[in-house]
Amino acid sequence: MTEAGRVALVTGATRGIGFEIARGLAEHGMRVVIGARDPASGQKAAKALCDRGLDAHYVIIDVTDRASVQAAAAVLVDRFKRLDVLVNNAGISLDKHSLPSTADLDEMRRVYETNVFGVVAVIQSMLPLLRQSDRGRIVNMSTGLGSLALTRGPDGPMAFSRLLAYNSSKTALNAVTVQFANELAGTPIKINAANPGLCATELSGGKGQSPVAGAKVALSLALLDADGPTGGLFGEGGPVPW
Repeated sequence: MTEAGRVALVTGATRGIGFEIARGLAEHGMRVVIGARDPASGQKAAKALCDRGLDAHYVIIDVTDRASVQAAAAVLVDRFKRLDVLVNNAGISLDKHSLPSTADLDEMRRVYETNVFGVVAVIQSMLPLLRQSDRGRIVNMSTGLGSLALTRGPDGPMAFSRLLAYNSSKTALNAVTVQFANELAGTPIKINAANPGLCATELSGGKGQSPVAGAKVALSLALLDADGPTGGLFGEGGPVPW
């Protein structure tokens, strides 16, 4: 199935997994729009892809600022007239050294503003364009740390992680994914959450597999055929338990 002429927006795509997702979509023939808060970073990332002969652009978007999100949607309407793929990759983690009992509530609110409310704002603003696509795809970048089954102690393989804000924000993101999937059932739009695994990015402190490897599951969900799943959490090995 050809991807030529299709448009994809990837938020937080100036580096790491987001950049590799943007590169992968562009290599499949899509016109990729890199979402960035900083104009210089967005321009640099888009140029890096253009220098490889890929069709890349950038748009300024701060997912925590509703006016910025709506302005980005207006740019897509004006410049590209369509949107076929949305990858909500922008995310933050601030509570790397605290336990739930000592978590900073202000930091927790900041994490939720980006990882949960920001994603909802972007989806809501981009849905009118996505509804016009014959096969719209939404990918929310989640993590196994958001899985209650995997993090529940004492036997959960990820029970060691007690990052209250980050982990619970991704659990909430998984729930957001399900709710949108329920609303969009019966439409050409499919929405899923992706678990890229631990990747060597700024967020992880440079630990884990390469961002190229981490981008694979998001790319597969962004390129799903009409008979593909919706409303699930998936890793490279298949479905991940909630």
